[in-house]
Amino acid sequence: MEAAAEAAKDPSHDYLLHIDEINRADLGKVLGEAIFLLEAGAVGRETQLPYDFGAPFGRKFSLPPNLHILGTMNSADRSIAIVDIAVRRRFAFVSLWPSTDVVTQNGCPLMQAAFRDLLSVFIEHATDDAFALIPGHSYFLENDPSLAKQSLRVNLEPLLIEYLAQGYVGGFAEPIRAYLQQLRSS
Repeated sequence: MEAAAEAAKDPSHDYLLHIDEINRADLGKVLGEAIFLLEAGAVGRETQLPYDFGAPFGRKFSLPPNLHILGTMNSADRSIAIVDIAVRRRFAFVSLWPSTDVVTQNGCPLMQAAFRDLLSVFIEHATDDAFALIPGHSYFLENDPSLAKQSLRVNLEPLLIEYLAQGYVGGFAEPIRAYLQQLRSS
């Protein structure tokens, strides 16, 4: 936060602080006193720090209005806690779903078919909770047909097997098993 706030003091540019896998950290501790500065309408707000951090901040900290914070997370990762409510209210949330266009433009025909078939399984059978588990398009981007089958086998198949083992797709386990069988026979 210090580096981002210091860099963003140049008002002629916008700056982006990207926090990947934002839900993996204890954000109350990571953001510390800066969490107060993320409240809606907090532009120009300043907070007192518990310690003197030296120049340029001392005991005061603020976030410039041209600093934007983007936190990304994989909501399908069930082993990670959800984002704390106090932190959640300070961010806008946008769900991004796997993109057929990305797979069509980047994946070979086998990958495209595998993606379409799995998407159909989730659309037809998944509950609202389970739908968030649909594997992202990154699993289907191999464009070399000679590597596509291996990629599906070592990347996608273990994920789906784990979903089955953990009971995440219990309501539609049979269609997932049938999909896995189709992958193995292709």
